[in-house]
Amino acid sequence: MAPSSLPTVDLMHPTQIAKPFHRAGWIYEEKVDGWRMVAIKGKHGVRLMSRKGHDLTERFPELVKALSGLTPRAFILDGEVAVYDRAFISRFEWLRRRPTDEPATLPVYMVFDLLELDGRDLRTEPSRVRRRLLERLLRSNGMVFAVRRLAMDGLKAWQEAVARSFEGLVAKDPESPYVGGRTLRWLKVKQPYYREGERGWEPKRSGA
Repeated sequence: MAPSSLPTVDLMHPTQIAKPFHRAGWIYEEKVDGWRMVAIKGKHGVRLMSRKGHDLTERFPELVKALSGLTPRAFILDGEVAVYDRAFISRFEWLRRRPTDEPATLPVYMVFDLLELDGRDLRTEPSRVRRRLLERLLRSNGMVFAVRRLAMDGLKAWQEAVARSFEGLVAKDPESPYVGGRTLRWLKVKQPYYREGERGWEPKRSGA
C-alpha cells in the first residue's frame, strides 16, 4: 500500500472528438497506447500509481530505478507506461504479456506533464512552461521520455500519426493550466478501429 503521505492527483483528461483539426498555436502529441500512470518521487522514494489509484510500483522495478535516478528530490509526473515494437509503435497488449517471437522494448515511461517539482506546484503554470521544465528534467534518461511531439499543423500532425501507425494524437492549448477532470483544452483524435482484434478485446459495435 502506498504511504498515506502521497498527494492525491486529480488527473486531467482530454475530450475525444471525431475529426482532426488545426488550431493556431496549439501543439500536437502522439497518443500513446499504454497505461496511464502517475509517478511520485518524495521522501519515501518513487511510487507508480494507476489512473484508478492502484499502486503498481512493484510491477515496474526498472522504471522505478530510472525515476529514482533523476536529479530532483521530489516530483509528480503524468504519463503512460508503454511497450514499443520494432517500428516504435506502442502496443497496449504487450504490457500484459511481452512477445517471445518479436522484438519489444522494456516498459518505458512516456511523460506528457510535470505537475510538481521540488515542492513547487506547477499546475497553475501554462502547459508550455511545464513542458519546457519536463524536457530539461528528462534530458538524458534511457527509460523515461517526454511524449513525442508531432507537426505544428494539426492536419499534418494527424497525417503523421496515421503514417506512423500511432493510435491517434492529443492536441493541447499551450496556455492551459493542469486542471483535474475532462477538459476542452486537451482534445484527442483516435484512429477508427485501431488495431482491432490485436489489443486484447473486440470493441462493441452499435446494433451488435
